[in-house]
Amino acid sequence: MRLYFFRHGEAEPATGEMTDFQRPLTPRGEQRTRRAAAALAARKVRPAHLYSSPLVRARQTAEILGKALGLKVEVREEIEPGFRINALQRLVDAVGDDEDLMFVGHNPDFPTVIGELIGGGDVVMKKGGLARVDVVLRDPLHGRLVWLLPPKLLDALE
Repeated sequence: MRLYFFRHGEAEPATGEMTDFQRPLTPRGEQRTRRAAAALAARKVRPAHLYSSPLVRARQTAEILGKALGLKVEVREEIEPGFRINALQRLVDAVGDDEDLMFVGHNPDFPTVIGELIGGGDVVMKKGGLARVDVVLRDPLHGRLVWLLPPKLLDALE
């Protein structure tokens, strides 16, 4: 089983008129996500499920990825800010061993969860970055970090 963690693309800054939940992607965030999605599709990355945080910027990122990869976005409250390894464990437990999963969410949650998954380490994920962790043990959940791609590298893969 492969777990893909895609940090949402660059989002508009918070203002007094919108909540953090409502912040959309910037045009640059949309463009970079489209490039990353095309690169993933060209490399035949095809998870069985695409789970997104309910926050607008994550849902927009997931919709772009889903369109390129031919996947329906499944919005999951577990992936909103505060996402932790126990929530990941529940999501993994609900699928088969041969089903890869992609998650679209937030910082600092993804680096924290990935660090716990791989047994420690300081993981840095930029907006629009992607990590792949291959699961080696399901209970308790443990894996190996295989990729950690910053958005500049994803841009170059298109």
